[in-house]
Amino acid sequence: QVQLVESGGGLVQAGGSLRLSCAASGSIFRINAMAWYRQAPGKQRELVAAITSDGATNYEESVKGRLTISRDNAKNTVYLQMSSLNPEDTALYYCNADITLRIGVRLPSYWGRGTQVTVSS
Repeated sequence: QVQLVESGGGLVQAGGSLRLSCAASGSIFRINAMAWYRQAPGKQRELVAAITSDGATNYEESVKGRLTISRDNAKNTVYLQMSSLNPEDTALYYCNADITLRIGVRLPSYWGRGTQVTVSS
């Protein structure tokens, strides 16, 4: 059974930093793209940052220069380094991955359960 488990969320003051991690486990042949999404109360889930298996990245405009996505392919883990946080960053942060279980079997959008980030003013 495949799992994506996020960690690293918490409560931080405005201007502070957090590092989120998301580790994939289970019988996995390859993880393709990975991404972080977030959902604030009363809002739709939105893409924050994404990274391909080759390391190419893209970011939502409001987080550019403050959040950095990276991955360790050997550990099947993706990270989100968050700095200069502000209250608008408060949300439940979800990990998403495009996973190949074996040749011909793919989970194109697999989700973790999320980790809460709360930024106080």
